[in-house]
Amino acid sequence: MVMQLASSSSVSRKFQQLSRWILSCAVGAALVGASFAASATVTESSTATKHHRRTAASAHAAPHGKRMVSVRRTTTVTRTTTRITEVPSQSVGYAAGLHTTEDPLLLRSGAALVLDQDTKEVLYSKNSEAVLPIASLSKLMTALVISEAQQPLDEELTITTDDIDTEKNTRSRLKPGTTLTRGVMLHLALMASENRAANALGRNYPGGLTAFVAAMNAKARELGMNDTHYVEPTGLSSQNKSSARDLAVLVNAAHQVPLLREYSTTPSLDVELGRRQVQFHTTDRLVANPTWDIGLQKTGFINEAGQCLVMQAQMAGRKLIMVLLDSAGKYSRIADAERIRKWVTANHGASQTPAPTTRTAEASS
Repeated sequence: MVMQLASSSSVSRKFQQLSRWILSCAVGAALVGASFAASATVTESSTATKHHRRTAASAHAAPHGKRMVSVRRTTTVTRTTTRITEVPSQSVGYAAGLHTTEDPLLLRSGAALVLDQDTKEVLYSKNSEAVLPIASLSKLMTALVISEAQQPLDEELTITTDDIDTEKNTRSRLKPGTTLTRGVMLHLALMASENRAANALGRNYPGGLTAFVAAMNAKARELGMNDTHYVEPTGLSSQNKSSARDLAVLVNAAHQVPLLREYSTTPSLDVELGRRQVQFHTTDRLVANPTWDIGLQKTGFINEAGQCLVMQAQMAGRKLIMVLLDSAGKYSRIADAERIRKWVTANHGASQTPAPTTRTAEASS
C-alpha cells in the first residue's frame, strides 16, 4: 500500500514538471513571435520615415484577445531655408517717402531730373526740388572751385593724416605721405571719387578748409543754387545737401570747363605711388560704354544719400543733363539712366509735348 502511494506520488511530480516545461516552451515561443513582430514593425516605420511619409507601426492586426506592443523609431529631419530679401534703404529720401511717388518710367531713384541743356526744357521731373544728401556729387563743386582758383596744377601736394576719413572710415590707396600734383589729385577726385585727394585739395586752398568750404557755398549762391549747402569737400558728410534742380545747374556750369569734362570722363589713370604704379578707375561704368556719349559725369554714395549720378550726355540728337538721386540698389542708377535714354530715344520729339512731371514729396532741408 505504501509502495503504491509512493509510485503514484512520483508520477504526479513528473507530470507537474513536464507541464511546467511545456508551459515554459509555449511562453518562450510567444515571446519570440512578439519580438519578430516588433522587429518588423520597427523596420517598416524606419523605412517610411526615411522616405518622409507617415505609415502605421504595423500592417498586421494583433490576434483577437491579445495586445501587441509595437515600437516606432522616428527620425526628425530639420531643414533651414534662407530667403534673401532686399534690405530697405536707410536713406533720407527713402524715409521721406520719395520712393512712393508715382513714376511713369518706374525709376528706382527717389528724385530725378532730365532737361535739355540748350533750351532748358524739362523733359522729366520727379521730386526735383527735394533737398537731399548728395554724397560725392559734392566733388563736382570742389573741382569747379579749384579750377576757378587757378592754383598751379603742377604744384605738389602731400596727403596727411588730416585727410583720413573719420566720418565713414572709408579706405584709400593714398597713404599719408603720398605726394602728387594738384592736377593728379583733381583728376582722381573727379574720376575715381578719391576722398583723400578731394580733402587735400580743399586743405591746400588759400585759407585752408574753412575758406574752401565758404568758397563752395559762395559759388552755389552765385549760380542760384538756393537749396544747396556744403560743410566739407568730399561728400562724406550727410550735411552736404542739394536738390536735383540745383545739381542740374552745377552740371551745366562744370561742363563749361574743358578740364573737368576731360577728368570726369577718363576711364582709368595710372599713378605712381612710391615705387609702385597703381591704376585707378572711374566709378561710372557708363563712361566705358561705347554706346554712351558722356560729356561730364559724377557719381556718389553714402547710406544717407543712396546711389547718385549726374551727367551731361548726348542722345537722340540732344544735349541733355541728367540727375538721379537716392537710387535704391547698387546698379539701379545705371539702370535708371538706361531707362531714361530709351525713353528719350523713343520720344526724341518730346520738346513738342508736355513733360511727365511727377509730384514732389517733402524731404528734409
